[in-house]
Amino acid sequence: MYIENKASSLNGPARIGRVTFSKTGKTIYYRGRTFHGLGGRGSKANYRDSETGEEFWISGPRRDGNDRLYPESSLAVEIDDEVAEEYWRDIRGKRP
Repeated sequence: MYIENKASSLNGPARIGRVTFSKTGKTIYYRGRTFHGLGGRGSKANYRDSETGEEFWISGPRRDGNDRLYPESSLAVEIDDEVAEEYWRDIRGKRP
């Protein structure tokens, strides 16, 4: 999934990583954090960290790599090591 922190600005730190979902699919877990959906009440965010209250944009990664809502940002999107090969091969269609 694409995970972007929106707490400080519209273009925050972002990652591609593997998440897990609750049985209902309404809660997302990533790296020890728990995210609850905002149900359309967020401004440029769709999830909130249940512990810190920080808002995030979490979505499936795009094939074209333009995951940011504002792609003109020069901030890099980090890719977790454990999903990098799968991301480049299955999502972006790049072959070694």
